Amino acid sequence: MRHLAGANTSFRACLLAGIGLSIAVPAAAQSPAAETGDIIVTALKRDTTLQDTPIAISAVTGETLTKSGVRDIGALNAPSLNFVDGGPSSRRVVIRGIQAAGEPTVGVYYDETPVTGALGAGNDAGSNTPELRLFDVERVEVLRGPQGTLYGSGSMGGTLRIIYNKPVFETRMAADVSLSGTEDGGFNYLGNAMVNVPLMQDVMALRVTGFYGRDAGYIDNVALGVDNINRTKVYGGRAQLRIVPTSALKLDLAAFVNRSRTDTPSWALEAGRYKTDNLTRQPRRDDFELYSGTANWDLGGVVATGVLSYAHLRSVAANDVSRYLAGNRSPGACAALVNANTPCGTDKLADFYALVDDQVPSALDPDQTVKTLTTELRLSSDGKGPLNWTVGGFYSRRHSLLANRHLHADPVTGELQPGRPLLVLRNVDDLLKQVAAFGELSWDLTDRLNLTAGIRYFKYDKVVSGETPIGNVLVRSAVLPLTTVTSSEDGTTLKFNASYKITRDVMVYAGAAQGFRPGGLNQVIGLDPSLAPYRSDNVWNYELGIKSTLFDRRLTLNADVFQIDWSDIQITGTTPNGAFRFITNAGSARVKGIEAEASLRPVDGLLLEANGSYIDAKLTTDQKTATVSAPGKAGDRIPYVPKLTGSVAAEYRWAVGGDLGAMVRIDLRHVGSSFSDFRPTGTFTRRLGAYELVNARIGLQTGDGRWGAYLFATNLFDKVAVTRSTASALTGGRAFVNTVAPRTIGINLRTDF
Repeated sequence: MRHLAGANTSFRACLLAGIGLSIAVPAAAQSPAAETGDIIVTALKRDTTLQDTPIAISAVTGETLTKSGVRDIGALNAPSLNFVDGGPSSRRVVIRGIQAAGEPTVGVYYDETPVTGALGAGNDAGSNTPELRLFDVERVEVLRGPQGTLYGSGSMGGTLRIIYNKPVFETRMAADVSLSGTEDGGFNYLGNAMVNVPLMQDVMALRVTGFYGRDAGYIDNVALGVDNINRTKVYGGRAQLRIVPTSALKLDLAAFVNRSRTDTPSWALEAGRYKTDNLTRQPRRDDFELYSGTANWDLGGVVATGVLSYAHLRSVAANDVSRYLAGNRSPGACAALVNANTPCGTDKLADFYALVDDQVPSALDPDQTVKTLTTELRLSSDGKGPLNWTVGGFYSRRHSLLANRHLHADPVTGELQPGRPLLVLRNVDDLLKQVAAFGELSWDLTDRLNLTAGIRYFKYDKVVSGETPIGNVLVRSAVLPLTTVTSSEDGTTLKFNASYKITRDVMVYAGAAQGFRPGGLNQVIGLDPSLAPYRSDNVWNYELGIKSTLFDRRLTLNADVFQIDWSDIQITGTTPNGAFRFITNAGSARVKGIEAEASLRPVDGLLLEANGSYIDAKLTTDQKTATVSAPGKAGDRIPYVPKLTGSVAAEYRWAVGGDLGAMVRIDLRHVGSSFSDFRPTGTFTRRLGAYELVNARIGLQTGDGRWGAYLFATNLFDKVAVTRSTASALTGGRAFVNTVAPRTIGINLRTDF
């Protein structure tokens, strides 16, 4: 693989130079129309400006997303925000280094609705975040650190909120079309469109968006002779209806649909750059639908908000196990699997080999459906007095069904053959119910000093039923009857915060907050019932921060330091005899970090931006108990958490003539090295090297922003940037990696009128 020599050193120089430039350039007299500090956010469940919100939060407007070419959550950029990226809808969102298997450690919200992925056989809902396209977005908010009081479970590392544009009472239309070509791949295209129409002036308006796109792919399967095997198709849209029956009441109804089709976007290091040698196709299908209704009612000094949503996710993701099964073609495996550890005779060995040969090639093909009902009702003050508060209740019911199938595949084409008898069938029914009550009080003791405290009570119940009606000796899966296990837990999380405005434009704050995520039940059929439940894990986060807007609002500079103590970590371990792999609680960790972001407009038309974070995330105790053995030892780094990440960007706009203007933008992002597991010397642990990515965009646009044409390049220097690495017994110890797409160059046309 090609890595940038001296990446860490060169990036530190670039980042410091970028921030230094932001501070050193003198300000000219100007009142920019859209300053970062004027962005209105709703992170506190009420309207506040970004710079007056006393927590570590980044906000990106839809306009910035468009000009940066961001189309999905995996391309978002903020301090301490990282992804264990396995491709579309297979991304684990990580904030401040809180990363582990199990339920999400970051709450992901589309408008007012939290979403989680499919659990899979490993109970790992956090690894496959449902995704909706980032088109026609109002803003994205990244809340760093636990948000356990207002946002509840899954937000112990932070919260990612995507807020879409809402219907307005005027006719609007927009279109955005991109055509591009990818190195080592082919031709790509993506089209987005939006129509907004008033149905009843000042009372009802409808906004509809749609999208369709195809990526050519860039990974070749050398075993099956298929080029660009990871070609991808995405399509879907959303419809939003706003109803304003009175000046005090506002109703928003929405339906979101997202579809994606691809083959697994991973390739084998041993096969060569962007090559894979899997013996089967590994199709991935992701169908996500979200329906929601939100009511906001101004009661005069108090605002009531009610949210009701229903999400439906169907996920199918095949995994080739051919080489694992072929590894059983030995006398030793015959003796161990079918002959009570005694040598097989000639006839029995021949029958055993025939059994193995019949199942090669084949793939596991889990078909999962997740249905989630969520509702929240809260009351908030209107923010006009020195005392502001929010109280509310929350309920969620998530029902997951898994049919884990083992399918034959065609030995020539690798296509899966669901019509043939199943090799394994395992069914799991997983039900998670959560209820919570929460409250937060904020008091302006003076016009400079504010104190905030919050509390959330939570309770969850989980019921898991499973059976294996069809077993297979080659994958150590025995026929097992239906069994059911249950678990439940309740508790509280706390938050304390104080902020002080040194001047109108400079604020310091300090906070301590708890976060948690639910425990659960392992879906490992045959596991000792005493090992099935695992508890919630939790964090305490302590931080100090500063927010400043300087030089006549030309420079925005925010920074913070934090420490997180993580207890009862949910980990994936094995029983001491190695017979079962399951989630349990073991060990603790400490995460220390520094975050900073800056934005400067030194002269008319020029914008300079920089952000970065340094995170030291390590275990403080061994991950070992009397019932589980896991790899982590005190001092090991948390997997997939680079120490240094950050970016610098420069954008310049100038008039060309008449109503026409030009722009150029360059973005540089650095991601430091990390490991795929706790023990750097582990058999299946792989090092993910540091990398830097450069994106560029240049174009022409009208002064009113209604029309634009741009040339763009992503991964300009064609770097091989590994975002996830997987090696296990199922892969024969071989490493399969996911990477950022190779250099892609294209044209983007957009209109908004």
